[in-house]
Amino acid sequence: MISGESVTTESSPRLLSHLGSTYYPLAMMGRLPFAMTVVGVLTLVVTVTGSFTDAGATSAVVGIGTAVAGPFLGMAADRFGQRVVLLASTLVHSLTLVALTVLTYQHRPVGVLMAAAFVIGASAPQLAAMSRARLLSIINLKLPSHVRSRTLNRTMSVESMADELVFVFGPVAVGVLSVQIAPWAPLVVAAALTLVCVGGFALHPTASVVRRAEHSAPTGSLRDVLSAKILVLAAGMLSIGTFFGSMLTSLTSFMDDRGAGDSAGVVYGALGIGSAIFAIAVVLFPASFTLAARWIVFALVSLVSVVFLPMIHSVPAMVAVLVVLGIGLGPTLVTIFSLGSARAPVGRSATVMTILSSAVVVGQSLLTAVTGRVVDAFGTSVSMWFPIGSVVLMVLFGLWNARIEKGIQTASLPSDR
Repeated sequence: MISGESVTTESSPRLLSHLGSTYYPLAMMGRLPFAMTVVGVLTLVVTVTGSFTDAGATSAVVGIGTAVAGPFLGMAADRFGQRVVLLASTLVHSLTLVALTVLTYQHRPVGVLMAAAFVIGASAPQLAAMSRARLLSIINLKLPSHVRSRTLNRTMSVESMADELVFVFGPVAVGVLSVQIAPWAPLVVAAALTLVCVGGFALHPTASVVRRAEHSAPTGSLRDVLSAKILVLAAGMLSIGTFFGSMLTSLTSFMDDRGAGDSAGVVYGALGIGSAIFAIAVVLFPASFTLAARWIVFALVSLVSVVFLPMIHSVPAMVAVLVVLGIGLGPTLVTIFSLGSARAPVGRSATVMTILSSAVVVGQSLLTAVTGRVVDAFGTSVSMWFPIGSVVLMVLFGLWNARIEKGIQTASLPSDR
């Protein structure tokens, strides 16, 4: 019998030996443009045009484009392979990011900007989803059975931590580049990172492994992908995205009220402290602490902290609340992705992971725009209720998921007859 400790020490080197030294740098840096885009578009348009309404609408369309096309990119990757899909989306996405930047400075009509923004969202390379699909395939295909479960838990924790960090620090990067260089810099840098890092990830040798793994077994139907057990996970991710969008916008208004609006991104980074630590710590939780229970428990941790937002009047207090919020948010994100990897139909892992990743961007885009309008109309105190509402939804979806999980377990029990 192999102890948990020996599995832990053996599993990571075995996985890394199949990935190579460039896999994680490409997979981590390639995520950053995805997290910079919504806020980068908002910052560029509002700075150049002076219209927060046009900027909010344009950034929201990015999310709509991702919602429409993201799942189809995942299905195409499952059918034709990740390499061709990633290379095509990388080229279109990078060119359109630059095109939107030029069109904005040419003061083209907002309809033109929104059309470009839709293409940006629709062509966004789904690197995070495809990275999970690759790693899942490599673990199942290459590693011995006794280390798979432990390695999968650890790997999904690292992947979710990476997502959490880029969604927190992506807006920080946008703020720094905008202030230190110019409003066009975030989108141009995002285009360059997409070409180099996502392009490199597309060409990485591991792309061929996922093709062998997915085609070694029958492919699950699209009906399975659209089942309640997957849709509840997408709903959970949507609520996390709405939190990101509403929290950043509300925090920006909060800091602007105190004459430090340009520091909002730095303060927002506090969300990543507790989030990163606890996202990694998920691997230490016992198996008796089920995924369904983790979602509810950590969503409640976020809820307990987020309700204090309307009462906060100082920056140190805001930082403290954001740190605690991250403690709940990080494990919730890890848990939902872990559930997605477990529930994905055979041959549809990229599709499911793309749906989950896209849901975050859709929620972020829509609530960035909506919360911005609320800030203009009613002020910061009212906008702070949007992050609270997002976390309430996170809890409710967690309860819905627990009910679905119970049904799945009941259906899997052997019949008495």
